[in-house]
Amino acid sequence: MQINLSNLGKRYNYEWIFRNLTYKFEAGTSYAILGHNGSGKSTLLTTIAGHNLHSEGEILYIAGGQAIAAEEAYRHLSLTAPYLELVEEFTLLELIDFHTRFKPLRHRLSHPELVDRMGLQKSRNKFVKDFSSGMKQRLKLGLAIYSDTTLLLLDEPTTNLDQEGVAWYQEHVAQNQEGRLIIVASNILHEYSFCQHRLHITDFHPPARK
Repeated sequence: MQINLSNLGKRYNYEWIFRNLTYKFEAGTSYAILGHNGSGKSTLLTTIAGHNLHSEGEILYIAGGQAIAAEEAYRHLSLTAPYLELVEEFTLLELIDFHTRFKPLRHRLSHPELVDRMGLQKSRNKFVKDFSSGMKQRLKLGLAIYSDTTLLLLDEPTTNLDQEGVAWYQEHVAQNQEGRLIIVASNILHEYSFCQHRLHITDFHPPARK
């Protein structure tokens, strides 16, 4: 997956979050979107994902040398973020079964194998509503990282994770980089230290109105 942003802008009411953003995300490469809290990192990530509509400019998605219609881009991406909800009425195995109806797993993993890779073996039949916040975050990450997608979008990926969880995240992202475009929105180094490129969202903040 390659993504070209051309003069992209997003505003809420009369306030521009970012503007005049022209940038190319190359396939098989990792990028970090950096900026202070409230600077627009998450907004840019969800705009790329199609969860937010941009206010001006263009987003071009390319896979296998062919342009992809914006409304079809979701088929090629997985996204995780602290504000995204899980279906908590499912058990862990039920949720994986539901998820994989829409997004199959990489490496032809079986559902029990994914549970093992997430380190949640003892909770396979536990309701997600009874998971701790750290377990829920590991589950979100596991579903995103191991979905068979060419675009992986990670927004503040280690939120609610302890030191062991952070190490797990770093290990499994590293194991699943090949052949993917990965974009991380963060201001914490250990979340994006593997990324080859940095995009500072504040470079695309419009001047304050006088």
